[in-house]
Amino acid sequence: MKILKRLLLLLVAIILVTAVYNYPKLNIIAGYSAKSMNSSVFLAGRTMQFTDSTDNNFSPINLGSDKINVSEKTSSSSVFGLLTRNAIYREGLGSVLIVDDYDTSRKLLIPKRTKPDNLTPFPFGNADQKDSIFTNVDYEKLNKSVNTIFSNNTQTRAVVVIHKNQIIAEKYDTGFTKSSRILGWSMTKSIMSTVFGIMQKQGKIHVNQHVNNYDWTQDDRGSITYNNLLQMNSGLEWDEDYNSISDVSKMLFLEKDMTMIQAKKPLVGKPNETWNYSSGTSNLISRLIRSKFNSHQEYLDYWYAEFIDKIGMNSMLVETDLSGNYVGSSYAWATPRDWAKFGLLYLNKGNWNGEQLFNPSWVDYISTPTNGSDGTYGGHFWLNAEGQFQDVPKNMFYASGYQGQFVFVFPDQDLVVVRMGLTKIDINGFLKNLLESIK
Repeated sequence: MKILKRLLLLLVAIILVTAVYNYPKLNIIAGYSAKSMNSSVFLAGRTMQFTDSTDNNFSPINLGSDKINVSEKTSSSSVFGLLTRNAIYREGLGSVLIVDDYDTSRKLLIPKRTKPDNLTPFPFGNADQKDSIFTNVDYEKLNKSVNTIFSNNTQTRAVVVIHKNQIIAEKYDTGFTKSSRILGWSMTKSIMSTVFGIMQKQGKIHVNQHVNNYDWTQDDRGSITYNNLLQMNSGLEWDEDYNSISDVSKMLFLEKDMTMIQAKKPLVGKPNETWNYSSGTSNLISRLIRSKFNSHQEYLDYWYAEFIDKIGMNSMLVETDLSGNYVGSSYAWATPRDWAKFGLLYLNKGNWNGEQLFNPSWVDYISTPTNGSDGTYGGHFWLNAEGQFQDVPKNMFYASGYQGQFVFVFPDQDLVVVRMGLTKIDINGFLKNLLESIK
């Protein structure tokens, strides 16, 4: 009997030690699952069953057991019953993980939005486009290349191909349509960068200015410029690892204010000489942008009034953290067609239907390689400057997000390609086949 008791005590001790050791991991797993579920159901309009079988159906996130409350627009996720995280949907602001003292009755500021233009044809409005046939496009080869990316078990959800402001190919997976909002993940970084470019044209901010915020003036961080942040070349410490408890996972699933974690990091390299991809940097820029406005309401309105709604991306919603900051690293949702409008804005060098939103030189800026990135990164956009995609033009640049979200811009081909899905793809092969259909 004594031996049995000792064994039971040992087993309990092992379970407790294991639980304590893995508690931070369980916290992040449950947080990811609850946040993903909440956004999917209440922002994107999908079902809990669909979300559990797709977006949340990968290890270790599938360890979370999810529940939703439709009337309160809340979701929860529990891992082995040891830990539960909760998320709530806020109209106009999106979903957010909440803490125990979250006040659901508190009135929140929300961005003012303009009504969609449903009369003007796409792309400058949301009405049906005026179809044209381009003699330089092999439509049979084009459609074959698009169909192939859906049939190769890539979990592709949407592809939109635009040539000369005209949709020439468009396809959606089962359960998705042209009206489906899809998370862009780190394509949000390029959205945030665009806000910066528009502010620069308006004289509100400039890439060459020193940041001069927080306590950086007391040490070498005082030499960091906005350019260094936009190019991910600040020299600040950051660990961007999604497979462990890292800076990025703690920021997205544990922090109330996602903009401060990078600001508190020390220098581990020299600005403009140490390229390091950092979602924390993107959220820090979001905070710095906020500081340029006189009120929180002005900050919330600006992204939509001067950019998102102005080019008719009316489906887009950029989620905020608990402190009211736009999560500029990760959380912009939009339909594939609206993501395509974003690409068109860059294809047209910032000109949208006759109005210049950002200077044409901004396109040159974001597509100029950052020191140390081997030609792969610019101003919060990815590049092909060194031809890592060997069958793709070197001046192609693109927004990119987790699990293979892409907006590709081809200046010479007058082409924008959007791909949304749940897994990475063979980018070179996909784009090579598409380009071969356009002469």
